[in-house]
Amino acid sequence: MTGTSKPVLTGGCQCGAVRFAVMTAPTRVSICHCRMCQKAAGAPFASFADINKVDFAWTRGHPSFFRSSTIAERGFCAACGTPLSFGRIDGDRIEIMTGTFDHPDWVIPTRQFGTESRLGWVVGIANLPSQTTQQNYGPEKMATIVSHQHPDHD
Repeated sequence: MTGTSKPVLTGGCQCGAVRFAVMTAPTRVSICHCRMCQKAAGAPFASFADINKVDFAWTRGHPSFFRSSTIAERGFCAACGTPLSFGRIDGDRIEIMTGTFDHPDWVIPTRQFGTESRLGWVVGIANLPSQTTQQNYGPEKMATIVSHQHPDHD
């Protein structure tokens, strides 16, 4: 990645120990429902932005890696545990967890994989009753919460 270009996207872990920059738009953004991704994300599915490694750089710190299979490794922040990436060992691409981008709404999934493991209730999520965090906790409780999360920018 060249140092003269301005990043298209940036992001990082929850505590800010690991940050990254992407110089071009991801080539593919997907959701994976496979059991391995469910466990790695601690969620019903994982969402990834696929990026060529030459267009990507860790800009603060470096993740730790877990070889989740004989062909892939998953990056995470050793300080706060945030899942950050998926990549084939010795591959030329990296897949970054979309929730770690500073603007995750700019990285929109267009495909799904691992649907054999998709949880049946995932399809109806949009129809569930919902409320904002402030509605859930109330303004008085919200006023007492101090976030230790890194802001979504450097």
